[in-house]
Amino acid sequence: MIPRIGNSVLRSARSQLKSHSGPTYVASLSAFSRLLSSLAVLEQKDGKLLQGALGSVTAAQKLGGSITGFIAGSNIKAVAEEAAKVKGIEKIIAVDNASYDKGLPENYAPLLVENIKKGGFTHILAGHSAFGKSLMPRVAALLDVQQISDITAIEDEKTFVRPIYAGNAIATVESSDDIKVITIRGTAFAAAETEGGSASIEDGVDSNAECATEWVSEQLSKSDRPDLATAGKVVSGGRGLKSKEEFDRVMLPLADALGAAIGASRAAVDSGYADNSLQVGQTGKIVAPQLYLCAGISGAIQHLAGMKDSKVIAAINKDADAPIFQVADVGLVGDLFDKVPELTEKLNK
Repeated sequence: MIPRIGNSVLRSARSQLKSHSGPTYVASLSAFSRLLSSLAVLEQKDGKLLQGALGSVTAAQKLGGSITGFIAGSNIKAVAEEAAKVKGIEKIIAVDNASYDKGLPENYAPLLVENIKKGGFTHILAGHSAFGKSLMPRVAALLDVQQISDITAIEDEKTFVRPIYAGNAIATVESSDDIKVITIRGTAFAAAETEGGSASIEDGVDSNAECATEWVSEQLSKSDRPDLATAGKVVSGGRGLKSKEEFDRVMLPLADALGAAIGASRAAVDSGYADNSLQVGQTGKIVAPQLYLCAGISGAIQHLAGMKDSKVIAAINKDADAPIFQVADVGLVGDLFDKVPELTEKLNK
């Protein structure tokens, strides 16, 4: 691990090395990359490590240098031991305190900052989930650095690629901050392997910062279907379904026939056809399944931003000029109330 003064030395040495060319320069930069140290913030819920957070470990591996995992919550030992098996992580910092169970950013951010300062990390990475999007801006503010959001690629230790304008443009950004605070797009970095690692576990610094925010309750919709964010197949419905009753009648049997997760457009969610947790798009979940099959979705820009990286996109819409057909690999023009039940029937056979 390298403190801030070390970063200044690293930048100075790098600028001197750039005045030379050839193999010596490349080898020298490789040596300096080993001085980098990344902290991957691992999200857990109810004593289980969330697989969606492991993309941050993969991103840290692309940076080079040592990788430390950070995790906090009550009875955290079992989760820390699980995280220690993740391939690529050298050390796990664990804080056992029930105050951090729900990941409230108001008290989690000061906790994380104290451990960042103690460890002297150069890169802090978390998934671009609801947890990461709430936590990392606060961490960046407390460290007085910028945050780099939703990256999809890493060019070097200070240069990153991220989508802007709902994915219609790609920006390459360079940060000169001593500490880089980054969220990563989960669909761009595969989850690190959960076996093969043998990281050590140590207790972290617990700041016990006062927090004016209190967790009161939550209401979760339960389903036996695959999780939308990580499913290999997604069936998604839009405003064309006209009502919640029709959404459930038409789309749920199709999802069951395919063994797919259910998704919805923002228009469908706003109209009450589906729960907020099912929204796919720039303001919802970003997914990249093997198969994304949508019906009654016209293809608004904000929706495309959340699913256009899917491996195969199939669309059903009665409007042949709908924008969704511009990104679809397979398109079917027709009335979804006829075509979807017909497709479901054939799949069941």
